[in-house]
Parts: sequence; structure tokens; C-alpha cells
Amino acid sequence: MNAKQTNGMDCRVVVEAAVPVYDVETADEAVRIAISKTGEMLNPDLNYVEINMGERTSPGGEELEPAFIVADEALVALDLEMTVFNVEREEHAARIARKEIGQKLENIPLKVLEVEVLEDDDEDEETEESEAEDVADDEMGESDQGGEDDEVLPEFEDLID
Repeated sequence: MNAKQTNGMDCRVVVEAAVPVYDVETADEAVRIAISKTGEMLNPDLNYVEINMGERTSPGGEELEPAFIVADEALVALDLEMTVFNVEREEHAARIARKEIGQKLENIPLKVLEVEVLEDDDEDEETEESEAEDVADDEMGESDQGGEDDEVLPEFEDLID
């Protein structure tokens, strides 16, 4: 990674998207189509944005499926996660993430759910981890950007299966 200015911070931003899907019968089918549709809209320009199934709850706190289906049409909740580098405030990171994602996802409602400041110590650890990951990548045939990706990617693959 290139050297970063010391006056900025890096933030992980999670943006919720309400993705419409048509001609579906089940929530699983709607989620698969929504993830695929969103991936097509974001790639190749924003291929670093992670797409995850969103979580919905009722006012009483009961967990609901991420897709709401009526008359074979669905509205699917997806969480889009990206890292914004070298920002001064969390609000700035949220605006940047929302703008970048929103430019690709036209007519898709977006809401910033979470902004997490990433620790500066991670930069030093990433250098050490990248050497270990290079060996693991050769064995697995994949290239990951950081330790957090290892936890997220299997969940995403499980969704597609």
C-alpha cells in the first residue's frame, strides 16, 4: 500500500440498500438475484465494495427475512461495505461511501448504517499479515486484501450457493 498522510483516518462504512427484484417466488431467490444485480451495477468500477445480505427486524424485535415479497416482486435489504481512506471525520467517510455507491446504484434507496474508524496499528499488522497471506493465497488460489475478508467471503459464497 502507498504511504498515507498521517492527518487522515480510515473508516469502514456499511450502507444499506433497498434493491427491487421482479418475478420472484421465494426470499432466497430474491436475495440471490439482488446480490447478482447489485454486483453487476457496482463492477468493475467499485469491485472493492462487499455485498452482504441485510438484516431486518420487526418493531417487536423479531428477525425477518431480508426480502419482502408481494405479488412476485421483492424489496431486498443488502448491506454494502467499503473502506474509505484518509478522511478527517466519520461524517466525511459516510458521505464519500454513499456518493460512490449511489452513483452506480441509480434509483436504489441508500442509508448509512455504520461508520467504524479503523485503527492505525492495522497498517503495520497488514504488512506482516500480507507476507503470510501470500503463502496462503498460493495454496488457496485466492487473493484477499486483509484479515477481515476471510470472515466475510465464506458468508457471501454461502449466499450464492
